[in-house]
Amino acid sequence: MVQQQMTQDKKYPLLLGIESSCDDTSAAVVRGCELLSNVIASQAVHSAYGGVVPEMASRAHQQNIVPVVSEALKRAGVSVHDLDGIAFTAGPGLLGSLLVGVNFTKGLHLALGTPLISVNHLRAHVLAHFIYEPGEEHQSPEFPFLCLLVSGGNSQIIKVNSPYDMEVVGQTIDDAAGEAFDKCAKVMGLGYPGGPVVNKLANEGNPLRFQFSKPQIKGLDYSFSGLKTSFLYTLRDELKENPNFIEENKADLCASLQKTVIDILMGKLLKATKQYQINRVAVAGGVSANTGLRDAFHDYASRYGWQIFIPKFAYTTDNAAMVAAAGYFSYLAGDFASRDLVPFVRTTLKENL
Repeated sequence: MVQQQMTQDKKYPLLLGIESSCDDTSAAVVRGCELLSNVIASQAVHSAYGGVVPEMASRAHQQNIVPVVSEALKRAGVSVHDLDGIAFTAGPGLLGSLLVGVNFTKGLHLALGTPLISVNHLRAHVLAHFIYEPGEEHQSPEFPFLCLLVSGGNSQIIKVNSPYDMEVVGQTIDDAAGEAFDKCAKVMGLGYPGGPVVNKLANEGNPLRFQFSKPQIKGLDYSFSGLKTSFLYTLRDELKENPNFIEENKADLCASLQKTVIDILMGKLLKATKQYQINRVAVAGGVSANTGLRDAFHDYASRYGWQIFIPKFAYTTDNAAMVAAAGYFSYLAGDFASRDLVPFVRTTLKENL
Protein backbone atom coordinates (compact mmCIF):
# COMPACT_ATOMS: atom_id res chain seq x y z
CA MET A 1 0.00 0.00 0.00
CA VAL A 2 1.11 3.58 -0.55
CA GLN A 3 1.47 5.12 2.87
CA GLN A 4 -0.55 8.24 3.49
CA GLN A 5 1.61 11.30 3.98
CA MET A 6 1.53 12.48 7.59
CA THR A 7 1.45 16.15 8.29
CA GLN A 8 2.35 18.09 11.40
CA ASP A 9 -1.11 17.22 12.76
CA LYS A 10 -0.92 16.39 16.47
CA LYS A 11 -2.87 13.16 16.00
CA TYR A 12 0.44 11.62 15.00
CA PRO A 13 2.78 11.35 17.99
CA LEU A 14 6.08 13.20 17.90
CA LEU A 15 8.76 10.79 19.08
CA LEU A 16 12.48 10.93 19.78
CA GLY A 17 14.42 7.74 19.04
CA ILE A 18 17.77 6.87 20.64
CA GLU A 19 20.07 4.07 19.46
CA SER A 20 23.29 3.01 21.23
CA SER A 21 23.43 -0.77 20.96
CA CYS A 22 26.95 -1.05 19.52
CA ASP A 23 29.34 1.62 18.21
CA ASP A 24 27.01 4.16 16.57
CA THR A 25 25.35 6.85 18.65
CA SER A 26 22.17 7.97 16.90
CA ALA A 27 19.11 10.10 17.57
CA ALA A 28 16.09 10.69 15.34
CA VAL A 29 12.78 12.51 15.46
CA VAL A 30 9.64 11.17 13.79
CA ARG A 31 6.01 12.19 13.57
CA GLY A 32 4.31 8.87 13.14
CA CYS A 33 6.71 7.16 10.73
CA GLU A 34 7.56 10.41 8.93
CA LEU A 35 11.24 11.12 9.49
CA LEU A 36 12.06 14.67 10.55
CA SER A 37 15.73 14.09 11.42
CA ASN A 38 18.26 11.27 11.80
CA VAL A 39 21.73 11.96 13.21
CA ILE A 40 24.47 9.34 13.55
CA ALA A 41 27.91 9.64 15.17
CA SER A 42 30.15 6.72 14.19
CA GLN A 43 33.24 5.55 16.06
CA ALA A 44 36.20 5.10 13.70
CA VAL A 45 38.55 4.25 16.58
CA HIS A 46 37.59 0.54 16.49
CA SER A 47 39.07 -0.08 13.03
CA ALA A 48 42.58 -0.15 14.52
CA TYR A 49 41.60 -3.10 16.74
CA GLY A 50 39.88 -5.31 14.18
CA GLY A 51 36.53 -5.11 15.96
CA VAL A 52 34.46 -3.13 18.44
CA VAL A 53 36.11 -2.62 21.84
CA PRO A 54 33.17 -2.48 24.30
CA GLU A 55 34.78 -0.18 26.88
CA MET A 56 35.86 2.33 24.21
CA ALA A 57 32.41 2.17 22.63
CA SER A 58 30.60 3.04 25.86
CA ARG A 59 32.95 5.96 26.54
CA ALA A 60 32.38 7.32 23.03
CA HIS A 61 28.61 7.05 23.52
CA GLN A 62 28.90 9.15 26.68
CA GLN A 63 30.73 11.85 24.71
CA ASN A 64 28.38 11.75 21.72
CA ILE A 65 24.87 11.30 23.07
CA VAL A 66 24.15 14.86 24.24
CA PRO A 67 25.33 16.62 21.05
CA VAL A 68 23.69 13.97 18.83
CA VAL A 69 20.28 14.31 20.53
CA SER A 70 20.58 18.09 20.52
CA GLU A 71 21.36 18.11 16.79
CA ALA A 72 18.46 15.75 15.99
CA LEU A 73 15.99 18.03 17.78
CA LYS A 74 17.48 21.10 16.10
CA ARG A 75 17.21 19.61 12.60
CA ALA A 76 13.62 18.56 13.26
CA GLY A 77 12.78 22.06 14.49
CA VAL A 78 11.27 20.82 17.76
CA SER A 79 11.93 21.08 21.48
CA VAL A 80 12.16 18.26 24.00
CA HIS A 81 8.98 19.73 25.51
CA ASP A 82 7.10 18.96 22.26
CA LEU A 83 7.80 15.22 22.48
CA ASP A 84 5.00 12.71 23.05
CA GLY A 85 7.39 9.87 23.82
CA ILE A 86 11.02 8.70 23.79
CA ALA A 87 11.85 5.39 22.12
CA PHE A 88 15.17 3.75 22.95
CA THR A 89 17.02 0.54 22.17
CA ALA A 90 16.80 -1.77 25.19
CA GLY A 91 18.72 -4.62 23.51
CA PRO A 92 20.19 -6.79 22.27
CA GLY A 93 23.64 -5.24 22.10
CA LEU A 94 26.75 -4.40 24.12
CA LEU A 95 25.78 -3.84 27.75
CA GLY A 96 27.98 -0.79 28.31
CA SER A 97 26.73 0.87 25.13
CA LEU A 98 23.09 0.10 25.90
CA LEU A 99 23.40 1.49 29.42
CA VAL A 100 24.44 4.89 28.08
CA GLY A 101 21.33 5.19 25.89
CA VAL A 102 18.96 3.69 28.44
CA ASN A 103 20.16 5.86 31.32
CA PHE A 104 20.16 9.02 29.20
CA THR A 105 16.58 8.27 28.16
CA LYS A 106 15.52 7.68 31.75
CA GLY A 107 17.05 11.02 32.68
CA LEU A 108 14.96 12.79 30.03
CA HIS A 109 11.89 10.90 31.21
CA LEU A 110 12.41 12.01 34.81
CA ALA A 111 12.95 15.61 33.73
CA LEU A 112 10.04 15.83 31.29
CA GLY A 113 7.59 13.15 32.35
CA THR A 114 7.54 11.94 28.74
CA PRO A 115 6.56 8.26 28.27
CA LEU A 116 9.31 5.68 27.78
CA ILE A 117 9.12 3.23 24.87
CA SER A 118 11.40 0.19 24.95
CA VAL A 119 12.44 -1.13 21.52
CA ASN A 120 13.96 -4.47 20.51
CA HIS A 121 16.85 -3.66 18.17
CA LEU A 122 16.04 -6.55 15.80
CA ARG A 123 12.38 -5.59 15.55
CA ALA A 124 13.47 -2.04 14.74
CA HIS A 125 15.51 -3.24 11.76
CA VAL A 126 12.40 -4.93 10.35
CA LEU A 127 10.18 -1.90 10.89
CA ALA A 128 12.69 0.39 9.14
CA HIS A 129 10.66 -0.40 6.03
CA PHE A 130 7.90 1.89 7.31
CA ILE A 131 10.06 5.03 7.56
CA TYR A 132 9.49 7.74 4.96
CA GLU A 133 10.61 11.31 4.49
CA PRO A 134 8.40 14.42 4.12
CA GLY A 135 6.82 14.65 0.68
CA GLU A 136 7.95 11.15 -0.24
CA GLU A 137 5.51 8.64 -1.72
CA HIS A 138 6.56 5.48 0.02
CA GLN A 139 5.40 1.88 -0.33
CA SER A 140 5.56 -0.27 2.79
CA PRO A 141 5.05 -4.05 2.81
CA GLU A 142 1.60 -5.38 3.61
CA PHE A 143 1.27 -8.03 6.32
CA PRO A 144 2.23 -10.79 6.43
CA PHE A 145 5.65 -10.57 4.80
CA LEU A 146 8.99 -12.31 5.15
CA CYS A 147 12.08 -10.36 6.16
CA LEU A 148 15.68 -11.50 5.80
CA LEU A 149 17.56 -9.81 8.66
CA VAL A 150 21.30 -9.99 8.05
CA SER A 151 24.02 -8.20 10.01
CA GLY A 152 27.30 -8.79 11.80
CA GLY A 153 25.50 -10.50 14.67
CA ASN A 154 22.31 -11.89 13.15
CA SER A 155 21.11 -13.90 10.16
CA GLN A 156 17.40 -14.65 10.42
CA ILE A 157 14.30 -15.19 8.36
CA ILE A 158 11.38 -13.52 10.11
CA LYS A 159 7.69 -13.97 9.35
CA VAL A 160 6.20 -10.56 10.06
CA ASN A 161 2.51 -10.98 10.83
CA SER A 162 2.05 -7.44 12.18
CA PRO A 163 4.17 -4.71 13.78
CA TYR A 164 3.56 -6.50 17.09
CA ASP A 165 3.88 -10.13 15.96
CA MET A 166 7.16 -11.30 14.42
CA GLU A 167 8.12 -14.95 14.33
CA VAL A 168 11.71 -16.07 13.70
CA VAL A 169 11.34 -19.08 11.38
CA GLY A 170 15.02 -19.53 10.53
CA GLN A 171 18.32 -18.34 11.99
CA THR A 172 22.03 -19.07 12.00
CA ILE A 173 23.17 -21.85 14.30
CA ASP A 174 26.70 -20.44 14.50
CA ASP A 175 28.24 -17.44 12.71
CA ALA A 176 26.15 -14.69 11.14
CA ALA A 177 26.63 -13.69 7.50
CA GLY A 178 28.18 -10.35 8.40
CA GLU A 179 30.50 -12.07 10.86
CA ALA A 180 31.68 -14.43 8.11
CA PHE A 181 32.47 -11.44 5.87
CA ASP A 182 34.37 -9.68 8.67
CA LYS A 183 36.41 -12.73 9.72
CA CYS A 184 37.37 -13.69 6.18
CA ALA A 185 38.27 -10.08 5.42
CA LYS A 186 40.47 -9.99 8.51
CA VAL A 187 42.61 -12.96 7.44
CA MET A 188 43.09 -11.25 4.07
CA GLY A 189 44.29 -8.12 5.82
CA LEU A 190 41.37 -5.98 4.64
CA GLY A 191 40.69 -4.34 8.01
CA TYR A 192 37.49 -3.80 9.97
CA PRO A 193 34.64 -3.66 9.18
CA GLY A 194 35.36 -6.11 6.40
CA GLY A 195 31.95 -6.37 4.76
CA PRO A 196 32.05 -3.08 2.80
CA VAL A 197 35.61 -3.80 1.58
CA VAL A 198 34.66 -7.31 0.45
CA ASN A 199 31.67 -5.84 -1.40
CA LYS A 200 33.82 -3.26 -3.17
CA LEU A 201 36.48 -5.76 -4.24
CA ALA A 202 33.85 -8.33 -5.24
CA ASN A 203 32.60 -5.93 -7.90
CA GLU A 204 36.01 -6.23 -9.56
CA GLY A 205 36.41 -10.01 -9.31
CA ASN A 206 35.21 -13.31 -10.79
CA PRO A 207 32.59 -14.89 -8.48
CA LEU A 208 33.08 -18.33 -10.10
CA ARG A 209 36.85 -18.50 -9.59
CA PHE A 210 36.79 -20.30 -6.22
CA GLN A 211 34.35 -22.80 -4.74
CA PHE A 212 33.68 -22.70 -0.99
CA SER A 213 31.63 -24.96 1.25
CA LYS A 214 27.85 -24.50 1.48
CA PRO A 215 26.72 -26.32 4.65
CA GLN A 216 23.54 -28.34 4.23
CA ILE A 217 21.39 -27.49 7.25
CA LYS A 218 17.84 -28.84 7.56
CA GLY A 219 14.86 -26.52 7.59
CA LEU A 220 15.27 -22.77 7.31
CA ASP A 221 18.29 -22.37 9.61
CA TYR A 222 21.68 -21.12 8.42
CA SER A 223 25.29 -22.03 9.10
CA PHE A 224 28.33 -20.04 8.02
CA SER A 225 31.09 -21.64 10.10
CA GLY A 226 31.75 -24.28 7.43
CA LEU A 227 32.09 -21.60 4.77
CA LYS A 228 34.53 -19.68 6.95
CA THR A 229 36.62 -22.83 7.54
CA SER A 230 36.59 -23.69 3.84
CA PHE A 231 37.78 -20.18 3.01
CA LEU A 232 40.61 -20.36 5.57
CA TYR A 233 41.75 -23.77 4.31
CA THR A 234 41.82 -22.49 0.73
CA LEU A 235 44.09 -19.62 1.79
CA ARG A 236 46.32 -21.94 3.83
CA ASP A 237 46.83 -24.40 0.98
CA GLU A 238 47.37 -21.77 -1.71
CA LEU A 239 49.78 -19.71 0.41
CA LYS A 240 52.05 -22.75 0.72
CA GLU A 241 52.55 -22.64 -3.04
CA ASN A 242 52.46 -18.87 -3.52
CA PRO A 243 53.12 -16.43 -0.65
CA ASN A 244 51.54 -13.66 -2.74
CA PHE A 245 48.35 -15.62 -3.38
CA ILE A 246 46.02 -13.34 -1.40
CA GLU A 247 47.32 -10.13 -2.91
CA GLU A 248 47.21 -11.51 -6.45
CA ASN A 249 43.69 -12.97 -6.10
CA LYS A 250 42.02 -10.60 -3.64
CA ALA A 251 39.19 -9.50 -5.93
CA ASP A 252 38.33 -13.04 -7.04
CA LEU A 253 38.44 -14.30 -3.45
CA CYS A 254 36.03 -11.57 -2.35
CA ALA A 255 33.71 -12.14 -5.32
CA SER A 256 33.60 -15.90 -4.71
CA LEU A 257 33.09 -15.44 -0.96
CA GLN A 258 30.28 -12.94 -1.51
CA LYS A 259 28.55 -15.17 -4.05
CA THR A 260 28.66 -18.13 -1.68
CA VAL A 261 27.18 -16.15 1.23
CA ILE A 262 24.42 -14.74 -0.98
CA ASP A 263 23.61 -18.17 -2.45
CA ILE A 264 23.21 -19.58 1.07
CA LEU A 265 21.00 -16.67 2.19
CA MET A 266 18.78 -16.64 -0.87
CA GLY A 267 18.39 -20.42 -1.04
CA LYS A 268 16.78 -20.60 2.40
CA LEU A 269 14.72 -17.46 1.79
CA LEU A 270 13.29 -18.98 -1.40
CA LYS A 271 12.43 -22.12 0.56
CA ALA A 272 10.64 -19.97 3.16
CA THR A 273 8.52 -18.19 0.52
CA LYS A 274 7.35 -21.55 -0.78
CA GLN A 275 6.75 -23.02 2.68
CA TYR A 276 4.62 -20.06 3.84
CA GLN A 277 3.18 -19.12 0.42
CA ILE A 278 4.25 -15.48 0.87
CA ASN A 279 5.74 -13.50 -2.01
CA ARG A 280 6.23 -10.20 -0.15
CA VAL A 281 9.90 -10.27 0.83
CA ALA A 282 12.03 -7.64 2.58
CA VAL A 283 15.66 -7.41 3.62
CA ALA A 284 17.09 -5.50 6.60
CA GLY A 285 20.26 -5.11 8.67
CA GLY A 286 23.79 -3.99 7.89
CA VAL A 287 24.44 -6.65 5.23
CA SER A 288 21.39 -5.41 3.29
CA ALA A 289 23.71 -2.61 2.09
CA ASN A 290 25.66 -5.23 0.13
CA THR A 291 25.11 -4.52 -3.57
CA GLY A 292 25.39 -8.18 -4.52
CA LEU A 293 22.59 -9.10 -2.12
CA ARG A 294 20.44 -6.25 -3.42
CA ASP A 295 21.01 -7.44 -6.99
CA ALA A 296 20.05 -10.97 -5.93
CA PHE A 297 16.74 -9.67 -4.52
CA HIS A 298 15.92 -8.04 -7.85
CA ASP A 299 16.92 -11.22 -9.69
CA TYR A 300 14.72 -13.42 -7.51
CA ALA A 301 11.86 -10.95 -7.80
CA SER A 302 12.05 -11.29 -11.57
CA ARG A 303 12.35 -15.09 -11.51
CA TYR A 304 9.83 -15.93 -8.78
CA GLY A 305 7.38 -13.04 -8.81
CA TRP A 306 8.39 -11.61 -5.46
CA GLN A 307 7.31 -8.16 -4.35
CA ILE A 308 10.52 -6.92 -2.75
CA PHE A 309 11.30 -4.21 -0.21
CA ILE A 310 14.88 -2.97 0.11
CA PRO A 311 15.70 -0.18 2.59
CA LYS A 312 17.60 2.97 1.75
CA PHE A 313 21.27 2.69 2.60
CA ALA A 314 20.77 5.15 5.48
CA TYR A 315 18.44 2.67 7.22
CA THR A 316 20.58 -0.48 6.80
CA THR A 317 23.13 0.09 9.55
CA ASP A 318 22.22 0.89 13.15
CA ASN A 319 20.24 4.13 13.29
CA ALA A 320 17.70 5.83 15.53
CA ALA A 321 15.17 6.35 12.73
CA MET A 322 14.27 2.67 12.85
CA VAL A 323 14.08 2.80 16.66
CA ALA A 324 11.70 5.75 16.51
CA ALA A 325 9.55 4.02 13.86
CA ALA A 326 9.31 0.89 15.99
CA GLY A 327 8.46 3.14 18.93
CA TYR A 328 5.57 4.60 16.97
CA PHE A 329 3.85 1.22 16.70
CA SER A 330 4.44 0.56 20.40
CA TYR A 331 2.96 3.99 21.16
CA LEU A 332 -0.18 3.09 19.20
CA ALA A 333 -0.50 -0.10 21.24
CA GLY A 334 0.00 1.77 24.52
CA ASP A 335 3.07 -0.34 25.20
CA PHE A 336 5.18 1.85 27.49
CA ALA A 337 8.23 0.90 29.55
CA SER A 338 8.87 1.24 33.27
CA ARG A 339 11.74 3.38 34.53
CA ASP A 340 12.95 0.20 36.29
CA LEU A 341 13.72 -1.42 32.93
CA VAL A 342 17.24 -2.79 32.49
CA PRO A 343 18.86 -3.38 29.08
CA PHE A 344 19.38 -6.91 27.79
CA VAL A 345 22.43 -8.18 25.93
CA ARG A 346 20.82 -11.16 24.21
CA THR A 347 17.36 -12.19 23.19
CA THR A 348 15.83 -15.63 22.79
CA LEU A 349 15.49 -15.45 19.03
CA LYS A 350 13.16 -18.41 18.68
CA GLU A 351 10.56 -16.42 20.58
CA ASN A 352 8.50 -13.76 18.87
CA LEU A 353 10.22 -10.39 18.66
